[in-house]
Amino acid sequence: MKVLVISDTHGLLRPEVKEMLGNCDAVIHSGDFHTQEVYNEIRNAVQPDNPVFMVRGNNDGRWAAHLPAHLEFTLDSVKFYVVHDKKELPENLHDVQIVIFGHSHRFTEERKDGRLYLNSGSCGRRRFRLDLTMAVLHLENGNISVDRLELFHEDVKAAKMSPSQDNLSGVIQDIMKRMDKGQHIRKISSELKLDYDFVEEICRIRVTHPGVTSDGLMDKIEVNEIQRK
Repeated sequence: MKVLVISDTHGLLRPEVKEMLGNCDAVIHSGDFHTQEVYNEIRNAVQPDNPVFMVRGNNDGRWAAHLPAHLEFTLDSVKFYVVHDKKELPENLHDVQIVIFGHSHRFTEERKDGRLYLNSGSCGRRRFRLDLTMAVLHLENGNISVDRLELFHEDVKAAKMSPSQDNLSGVIQDIMKRMDKGQHIRKISSELKLDYDFVEEICRIRVTHPGVTSDGLMDKIEVNEIQRK
């Protein structure tokens, strides 16, 4: 059995993803469609008799109220648990064999205590310099394997505005610390070798949203980018 796992499409269903939707036996989306149009596109691209499992993400609005915050189900005798944010996993997963989540836009595959934890990354609008990815799960006679699929992209604006480090949360925390020390935006940009507009937006959001975390800042920047498109 071939299962397509996608997440964080954020208002954009890429042609490569749409093609895969019609070529797998089941589909899992772990949240942040961002628009009902993308949700409908995904539904329509899947073969009529194939199962589709979807949960809502933190950027899905009122239209997604009918979607569950998490799902438990079984495919090919393998028990799944799907949630958007890994932080919302229950303490006891009982006999769950595969945990699917999203939110961070980073592909991760970890096997712990006999259980697979999989984040397929983002395959929609690109966040900073993170790769665009999705995953295909292969289930066969109790054996579980994962293919990481990377999408080609040309997003010059995202590359220009973003740091080269994968640890974006850490980079933003560094900017916030320098703000607390009274450093000016231009100095932060120069010393960290970051685009000025990127640093300026982080500083502005932090000033207008007191107490916001680094993850919250990334979410806010992402929403701003989508609204500007």
